[in-house]
Amino acid sequence: MNEGKDNIIVQKSYAFALEIIKLYKVLVEKKEYVLSKQILRSGTSIGANIHEAVGSESKKDFIHKLGISVKEARETSYWLNLLKDSDYLSILEFERLIGLCEELIRILNSIILTTKERYFSNS
Repeated sequence: MNEGKDNIIVQKSYAFALEIIKLYKVLVEKKEYVLSKQILRSGTSIGANIHEAVGSESKKDFIHKLGISVKEARETSYWLNLLKDSDYLSILEFERLIGLCEELIRILNSIILTTKERYFSNS
């Protein structure tokens, strides 16, 4: 993955997607198929939407794609909590993954806010 290699949110979302794929494999080994597919979809979608945002045609589209990434990250947070509370995920593993997920949400919200401020102040 060369595009965005110097972009911290691209790097972090890609690394997070890899962690989610590892989690998915563990869940499938435990014969958990429903929640595993949900978290795989939402957890990997974060980076996919960020990747689309990087190549967006306008600031408005950029903000929109990052907004979708935030929604997917929030959904991933929900699935992580559900997996922890249903004993599919240890507290330690949950804390590590939820920390990464919350970090993505904070960075994305910051980028969206900064971009909106610049976009609307120049309009």
